[in-house]
Amino acid sequence: MLTFNGSVFMPSAFALIGIPGLESVQCWIGIPLSAMYLIGVLGNSLILVIIKYERSLHIPMYIFLAMLAATDIALSTCILPKMLGIFWFHLPEISFDACLLQMWLIHSFQAIESGILLAMALDRYVAICNPLRHATIFSQQFLTHIGLGVTLRAAILIIPSIGLIKCCLKYYRTTVVSHSYCEHMAIVKLATEDIRVNKIYGLFVAFAILGFDIIFITLSYVRIFIAVFQLPQKEARFKAFNTCIAHICVFLQFYLLAFFSFFTHRFGSHIPPYVHILLSNLYLLVPPFLNPIVYGLKTKQIRDHVLRVFFFKKVT
Repeated sequence: MLTFNGSVFMPSAFALIGIPGLESVQCWIGIPLSAMYLIGVLGNSLILVIIKYERSLHIPMYIFLAMLAATDIALSTCILPKMLGIFWFHLPEISFDACLLQMWLIHSFQAIESGILLAMALDRYVAICNPLRHATIFSQQFLTHIGLGVTLRAAILIIPSIGLIKCCLKYYRTTVVSHSYCEHMAIVKLATEDIRVNKIYGLFVAFAILGFDIIFITLSYVRIFIAVFQLPQKEARFKAFNTCIAHICVFLQFYLLAFFSFFTHRFGSHIPPYVHILLSNLYLLVPPFLNPIVYGLKTKQIRDHVLRVFFFKKVT
């Protein structure tokens, strides 16, 4: 590792310290986080198995749910094993290239999850507002295009931010990262060079993905609510609204945590660092933990099949 005027030139590795200010209790913080991870992986895996083997669930709503479950497993797996290595086994070091890979994977899966939530909102919009054309619009080919589209959008938009770090930032004040995983701004802020381009592109990606998705998700649900409240029968209104409750819960918890974490990390200079890091960790681990619980409780078809798996009997 070369140093020049107190700066580190092209470091070969970084050291992740975990949660700054809470190092003495990190081993205990790791217990609930690991429990959330295990519950999330088991719950999402169960949803994947149920949807795969139950042919009646091979419809757009549940195919999107399977995509969401797979993304949740991948997202939480990108962060937690290394985090527990820091908390429990005092293994903070991560190579420079591995750090960039983790950064790319985490931000890509975040963007993919956002895209899937948008697709789920559009699916509910067409199913409720234009049900006669739903099967025609959401064909198997269209679902494949959506899956490829949200994946490519995420990968392509995130790659330049990784390239800017790799190619443009050569000198770093330190190799110690005050974070529990390789987050974009946490790495960029260590550089001694001009990072305005990195900041601007990071903001562009955030608003191009999360901003775009949240606008169209909101518009979809506004149109859905208008259509639902215009239904003449109370029972029909309740049934239509009930199909959207799980989606709304998942949508709210994902985007509220996302924007709160995003803005506090960039503009909340008066907020203690450990609050930033805890929010970032929760943003990545809470949705994969809650999503299978929300869908298991609020979606009758999933709930019935889960009970059938555990009690070996048909639930009506």
